[in-house]
Amino acid sequence: MKKVIWITGASSGIGKALALKFANENWNVAISARRENILKEISESHENIKSFPLDVTDQEKCKEVFEQIKNHYGDVDICFFSTGTWNPKKEKDIDVEQIEEVFKVNFFGTVNSIKAVEEHFKNRMSGIISIVSSIAGYRGLPNSTGYGPSKSALNNLAESLYFDFGRQNVRVCLVSPGFIKTPMTDKNDFKMPFLKTPEFAANKIYDGLINKNSFEIHFPKELTLTLKFFSFLPSKIYFYLVKKLTKFQKKN
Repeated sequence: MKKVIWITGASSGIGKALALKFANENWNVAISARRENILKEISESHENIKSFPLDVTDQEKCKEVFEQIKNHYGDVDICFFSTGTWNPKKEKDIDVEQIEEVFKVNFFGTVNSIKAVEEHFKNRMSGIISIVSSIAGYRGLPNSTGYGPSKSALNNLAESLYFDFGRQNVRVCLVSPGFIKTPMTDKNDFKMPFLKTPEFAANKIYDGLINKNSFEIHFPKELTLTLKFFSFLPSKIYFYLVKKLTKFQKKN
């Protein structure tokens, strides 16, 4: 019997690439996102991928869709929650409505998804819940009033849930990608170091979920290990280095 993974944010980027990776590895793949037409195209071209459209900001709909997935497949082994939004033009100032929208999708959308599967996994006493964050969640960065804080909140959430689900032998896994070429990062107007393809990310995530057992899957290491080192630095040194690396300038 094939194993089953549910992937949100699966219409493009990392979510789509991971769906194709697991499908090619002979898994049954349930894919969700808001763009129903794109999900339909993906599912129609792959026998073991099925579309379950979803807006993760709707808590009740998250529960309904997960019930549909369980009814269709009978069981779910892994949930990979990767829904996210980012608008760099609105991150440079404090745009309260924008920040609320980012948290609504990135943080609360993930919380809604996890809540929908909580009972299933705790009763199952096994499986994996994977939360996609970002290197932007490690420490504060320039021009990141909503996105970075939302990802930092996900990091803390994942660590908290690691203990809570661990009591039922359910693995909670945090995924922290660096710069991956996706429609979301295409909005960036700065040079992205160590930019990788969604397929690179999918391979790293698959390996981390299936072949390893660490809490965090982070890549590319050339970038993430540097930023992890930065996260341990005193604030004064960290601010100095980030200013130099980002060509930070004060406004007159």
